[in-house]
Amino acid sequence: MDNPVQAFRSGRLEQVAKALERNGFAATVVPDENAARELVLGSIIPELVAQGAKVAAFGGSVTVVHSGVYEAVKAHPDLEVLDTYDRTDPAHTLELRRQALLSDIFITGTNAVTEDGKLVNLDGTGNRVAALAYGPRNVIVLVGGNKVVADVDSGMRRIREYAAPVNAIRLDRKTPCTKTLHCEDCSSPDRICNSWLVTAKSAPKKRIRVVLIDAEAGF
Repeated sequence: MDNPVQAFRSGRLEQVAKALERNGFAATVVPDENAARELVLGSIIPELVAQGAKVAAFGGSVTVVHSGVYEAVKAHPDLEVLDTYDRTDPAHTLELRRQALLSDIFITGTNAVTEDGKLVNLDGTGNRVAALAYGPRNVIVLVGGNKVVADVDSGMRRIREYAAPVNAIRLDRKTPCTKTLHCEDCSSPDRICNSWLVTAKSAPKKRIRVVLIDAEAGF
């Protein structure tokens, strides 16, 4: 075999997809971020619009931006978009995040996905985990293969020791982890680690659609 590492990673993602489906999620494996965008814009969103979806919103996600899904959804002619990524007016952004909890389509990432098909997330203001748990009629989650972990404990460790410090650096937060490069369980006003959520099942079934990207994507 020419690329056994790729074959291993692809096979692992297919196993994760099956585990997610056993837990009530819809799950699809795609080869890269471009394919993820094509799936979301060419298949998933048209299906949801045909079912009556009118309003879309976002949870914070580097993958949603880097894949081009964010810009493409903003330009969609059949959707009203609550642009929660627009930070021009913080008070308005906060209000949009509240409104996003009643959107028809909520698009976000996840900090980790376990081999037995659970999503693990840690949030700053809580809007992303709140929407995953309840509110939006449909949730689309984009996740890179680099975020697959063995179990929930491994996912929480990955978030504390890698994803959270990297995101704090990205957001230019004044937290200890940006210097020490690991979680200090701080009390900084800039702390981004406030609300945990483990999504063990999708309820209702297939409300949450997970797009597994067979490549490194996001943190």
